[in-house]
Amino acid sequence: MNLRQGWREVKDSLLDLLFPPRCAGCGRSGSWLCPACISEIEFIEPPLCSRCGLPSVENPCLSCQIVPLAIDGIRGVGYLRGPLKRAVYQFKYRQRRRLALPLADLMRQYLLENPLLADLIVPVPLHMDRLRERGYNQAALLARELSERSGLPLEEGSLVRIRETAPQVALKADERRKNVKGAFRGQGEKLKDRQVLLIDDVSTTGATLEACAEALREKGARSIWALVLARET
Repeated sequence: MNLRQGWREVKDSLLDLLFPPRCAGCGRSGSWLCPACISEIEFIEPPLCSRCGLPSVENPCLSCQIVPLAIDGIRGVGYLRGPLKRAVYQFKYRQRRRLALPLADLMRQYLLENPLLADLIVPVPLHMDRLRERGYNQAALLARELSERSGLPLEEGSLVRIRETAPQVALKADERRKNVKGAFRGQGEKLKDRQVLLIDDVSTTGATLEACAEALREKGARSIWALVLARET
């Protein structure tokens, strides 16, 4: 354990004494995400498309055959339902930053069971206006925790969002792709010949991850795999 991690654990313990954690899934006291709620998460299981990572008996799926992805592959831990959906909502919109730890643990466990080619972690960035409004980037919090647990180095400055975009939630698949096209830019030389693991909290069509992958490719990334906490289908 390094000094920084040790101090953070002491600080977190003190905060837990002052503000006892309550499960984001069910509200029980004692933990930020309790074992009972974790057991109810619908984890994503095969058969999956090897590219988009969505359920499919065909490989690649019909969608990926028609419109091949720029990203090497997308994988998700669970479906955005039940306790996981409630935890993601609390984490993303209710300032429950401490949820980054148990949620990143789920992502780390996924990687242990389903290794992906990666030697560098990059979070999907927020636009500066959105970052100021929310106060934090949930993808970056997950990426930091995952970096500490996996030993993979974290590179937050090599991908930036240069254009604010409309919320993706109300858009159709083709509208999502147009909405985020050209919204990201890679910068610096740290991506050249690297195997990037792109991290985000939620993915539906993969349009945002695709736009990020295009920007990372332009800076010389050798491969780009994405791991998200939840898939919305």
